[in-house]
This record gives sequence, structure tokens and C-alpha cells, in this order.
Amino acid sequence: MTKRQGVAVLGATGSIGASTLNVLRRHPDRFRVTALTAHSNVEALDELALEFDPAVACVTGLEGDLPDVRWEGDWRVGPDTGFDAIEADGTQIVLNALVGIAGLEPTLRSLELGKRLALANKESLVTGGSLVMSALERGGGELLPVDSEHSAVHQCIAGRPRHEIAQVTLTASGGPFREWPRDRLAEARPEDALAHPTWDMGAKITIDSATLANKALEVIEAYVLFGLDPDQVGVVIHPTSIVHSLVEFRDGSCLAQLGRPTMEIPILYALGFPERIGDQRTAPGFDALRDGPLEFEALRTDAFPLFEAGVEAGTRGGELPIAFNAANEVAVAAFLQHRIGFMELAEVVISTLRQFDAAPVGSTEQIWQADGRARALTEQAIQAVRLRDTNPPAEISIFGEN
Repeated sequence: MTKRQGVAVLGATGSIGASTLNVLRRHPDRFRVTALTAHSNVEALDELALEFDPAVACVTGLEGDLPDVRWEGDWRVGPDTGFDAIEADGTQIVLNALVGIAGLEPTLRSLELGKRLALANKESLVTGGSLVMSALERGGGELLPVDSEHSAVHQCIAGRPRHEIAQVTLTASGGPFREWPRDRLAEARPEDALAHPTWDMGAKITIDSATLANKALEVIEAYVLFGLDPDQVGVVIHPTSIVHSLVEFRDGSCLAQLGRPTMEIPILYALGFPERIGDQRTAPGFDALRDGPLEFEALRTDAFPLFEAGVEAGTRGGELPIAFNAANEVAVAAFLQHRIGFMELAEVVISTLRQFDAAPVGSTEQIWQADGRARALTEQAIQAVRLRDTNPPAEISIFGEN
């Protein structure tokens, strides 16, 4: 009988956390929940703790007394308690579903302790890629991507040496504005951007999908995860999200991973690797007749300048990907608060990027410094936009003058 593996779910009350727990519910013979964390949703975390009875439940966004709860187990409250979840008795796998740069230090701690890290927090790799890979080497653990595109690449590569890879192509749905002309995008409201056609995700990631900033972050993630050069990673629009990525090899062969758009498949793959665990999902499997034809389109960089800005930031490296990630987070929050318009998202992010360079970053302290500076500069750019009476420039150049 297979020994059950202990899983800590960081960000258990978010969309990826919910999908992870759905998978774990179906496989109680293979996995057990050892720890759960949430930022501030104590009520939802309490319900999950009652169901799964973990070793610890951690609320990282609160300080002081915990509100009334029903679960009578070990509660931890405070910003550093996520580490308690990683170190909980019996934890062998850490599913990092945190949003933003807050996921970086839990990623580093998990790898340094030699855990298997199922990583859904792409910002860890975008902001601290070299540190993450060094921690992986030091700790001797495992890093399995949970993003559907990178899981697909991992499955297509299947242990082949990197020198055999010619090209990796990530797919993007195109988001809710795929067919909108550029001049109409200035009218896009948050509720329009949140209406994703194929994926059910949290608000931040859904807005990033609408701007294609998310795809730029995924391109940077691919550089780090698979040791690829920038010219080896491309993106195409694939509206139905059936093909998740394609890998072309030096001999001209091309492999693709296909599946219905559900995060539960890459989650189960990361938890069970190298075994493919049989699974009775509620969602239907891939059907070639029903799910075809498979159509692809070119990405419209003119309408979605955040994609090009993010890719260039990742290509140049240093502080730039950190600044891009931070500026984008602040800008998305401002857009959701109706403080700036959709096309002004790119304007304020690029304004911030122009104030950074590719200076090397070698510590978490430097990452946090660059992150804090970028957030402050982005807020200044937002204020400048709000005080302006004219529309944003028709063309926004990257790291240069308009």
C-alpha cells in the first residue's frame, strides 16, 4: 500500500488552493493535508480546517487575537506563520498558491528544506529566479510547475536534455479582449476584464490575462525553469485553451500537451510525478472531435503593450523583472479600484520600468528594495495620470521616449 504523502497548501482559500483541495479530496489514499494557510479569510480557512484537520492552520495577514473559530486544532497567526506550514510535521509536498511576491520566501524555504514544491506562484521565479534555482540545488528537493503552460512543457520534455530543445511555444487564450480593436480598449471596465472566456481565476490573474501581462510573466518563468534563451520561447493565441504548450526539438519533431482547461490536471501531475495517478474528474476529458479544430493566432502586441514590456524586462534581467512584477500589481489594484483606465495600466508600468536598469540582484534584501521602490514609483505614476486631463499617448514605447 502506498504511503500517504503530506501536503501543505499555501493560499488554501484562493482559486488554485480550491482546485488543489478538490484533487486531494479525490485521493485520500495517496495524500493527506498537513497544513493550510490563508491571508485573512479566517471563516473559509476554519471550514477547511474542520474538514481536513491539518497539523496547523495559519493566518498570515492578521496579527493579534484570532476571531472565534470552530476548529480546535493548532492555529498560528502572523506574517511568518507560512513557514510553520512548510515545516509542519509530515509535510513532504508544498503547494505554493500564493499571489504575488509574497510567495518568494516560502518558495525559497520549501526548496532549502528539500521539499517537493508544486509551484503556482510564478512571481517567485520572475523576481528571484537565480535564488530559487540555487535553493533547489542546495536543498536537493524538487520543483514541479503548476501553471498549465509550464506543466505542459515539463510533460513534453519528459527528461530530454535541454540542448535538444529548439523552441518552446506557450499558448494564451487572448483573454476577454482578444477581438476588441485597440481604440475600444480605452473603454474597458474592470467587470469587462474579469469576464475571462475559458479560465476561472482570481481577480489579479484574470486582469493580467486581459492585459497579457500574465503571459509575459510566464515567458520569464519559462526562461528560468527550463534554462532557455529568450529567443527559444514564443507565444501564440489559442482561444479554446486546449493546447497548453508546444515543444519543438532539434530534429524538427514537435510535441504538444492537450487537455480541457482545468487546473486540476497540472496540480495532480505535480503532486504525483513521476506517476500519473488515475483520476475521476468532474470535468470531461479531451475529445478530438468535440474540442477541435485547434486554431491559433498571432499575438497583438500593439494592443497589449504590457506583454512586450514584460518580456523585454525578463530578457534584460536584473532589477527589471522585479520592477515589472511590482508595478503591474500596483497598477492592477488601481484599475480594479477605477482609479485608472485599462490602457493606462501599461502606461504607468512602463513609466516605472524606465527608472530601473539591469543591475544584478543577488539577495532577497535587494529584491525587496527594488520591489518597494517600484511600488512607490508606480503610485506616483498613477497620481500623475489621474491629474492629467488628456488621454494617454497613442503609442507607448518600451524603455524609451514616446
